[in-house]
Amino acid sequence: MSAEAGVVPGWLQPLATAIRDVSARDLTSFVPPAGTEVRKASVLMLFGGDDSHQDSRHVLLLERAHDMRSHAGQIAFPGGAQDVGDADEVATALREAQEETGLDPAGVEVVATLPSLWLPPSNFEVTPVVAWWRTPSPVSAADPAETASVHTVALSALLDPANRVTMRHPSGYRGPAFLVGDLVVWGFTAGLLSRLFTIVGWEQPWDASRVRDLPPELLPRSADPQQENVGP
Repeated sequence: MSAEAGVVPGWLQPLATAIRDVSARDLTSFVPPAGTEVRKASVLMLFGGDDSHQDSRHVLLLERAHDMRSHAGQIAFPGGAQDVGDADEVATALREAQEETGLDPAGVEVVATLPSLWLPPSNFEVTPVVAWWRTPSPVSAADPAETASVHTVALSALLDPANRVTMRHPSGYRGPAFLVGDLVVWGFTAGLLSRLFTIVGWEQPWDASRVRDLPPELLPRSADPQQENVGP
């Protein structure tokens, strides 16, 4: 169910306002091609926290299981491919989040669905669902076959310029990344967060010339950087 105006906390209102008119081109250079059959997927961009405690504000991310056939070990939003029984993109995002993290969807207020984004190599049309965690519920790696760990990552850590770098893949691809503790957030997830932070006006100036190579342990699972962090 979508959150009505004023329902989300004040700190989240700028995001709710900024994404009303956002286009796919504002988020990526890849948009679903007209007339092409694509595979549909959704991810849940779930923000938690309140107005009274700035350090309570966070986003839900997970580490995908390390033995999965694709995107193994990657830090990602909860999400995955649309099932036949899913009513819409929101239903897909909430179902996948529940299956992967044990999240109770009843405590989630959907703010908006962003325009669908296209991942050319995997031919997935991915719809990001932005939501507020109105009533937090316990989360953990609900299915070890899919999820290695679950994290509520502080927004202050993601926005801290000291934790931002440009990640370099051996293929030559470069993109924004976040290094928070032991977490390496890059690829699709980092790109979407980075663009959203810029659009909302939360981004703090950071040094994009700080380049880091993708850690060796992630290389075997990262054959194509454009496929990172979306798990069907």
